[in-house]
Amino acid sequence: MPQKFRFARWVPIAAAALALSGCDNPSPATDAPLAGASIGGPFELVNSAGETVRWDDFKGKYRIVYFGFTYCPDICPTDVQRIMQAYNMLGKDAPELTARIVPIFISVDPERDTPEIVGEFTAAFSDELIGLTGTPEQVKQAADNFRVFYSRGEETPGGGYLVNHSAITYLFGPEGEPIATLPTDQGAEAVAAELVKWVK
Repeated sequence: MPQKFRFARWVPIAAAALALSGCDNPSPATDAPLAGASIGGPFELVNSAGETVRWDDFKGKYRIVYFGFTYCPDICPTDVQRIMQAYNMLGKDAPELTARIVPIFISVDPERDTPEIVGEFTAAFSDELIGLTGTPEQVKQAADNFRVFYSRGEETPGGGYLVNHSAITYLFGPEGEPIATLPTDQGAEAVAAELVKWVK
């Protein structure tokens, strides 16, 4: 496995978070942490097959959105792994929820992250994870709309470089409305609990 895809193998974990689903019934429209925030919006990017993908193509689905880059040595693969672990947990215990969710990875490194490379990266985690990239202009528009910061960072041995960027995992509703950030720093079970809380 290439160095950039090296990460801990997924280990099935119990979906204890699902027990929280009956505790309360918050409304994404009024109770959500990001309700009314100006986060998200139109974009035009490219998927791993080279096809144009727009934000409105996901209308009717809840959307998990993460901005990162495929050459990221640690944070991005860890966060994406936890997102997909949570997604798989729900798929096992509450498939009706995952049927309503689309996980999306958007590259902030358009110079290196071609559609093919992004496709290899996302496939290493799940065939359900959609990977998107684009021209520098397209990526900047998407990042600006989602309030994501990124910039070219320090050089690495071998002539590469890192990308500094916001490491935030967003959850959006079926109309593209921002709902909450997902706690990937707390592990997959915490992410699953948050999904159960908001996905209706």
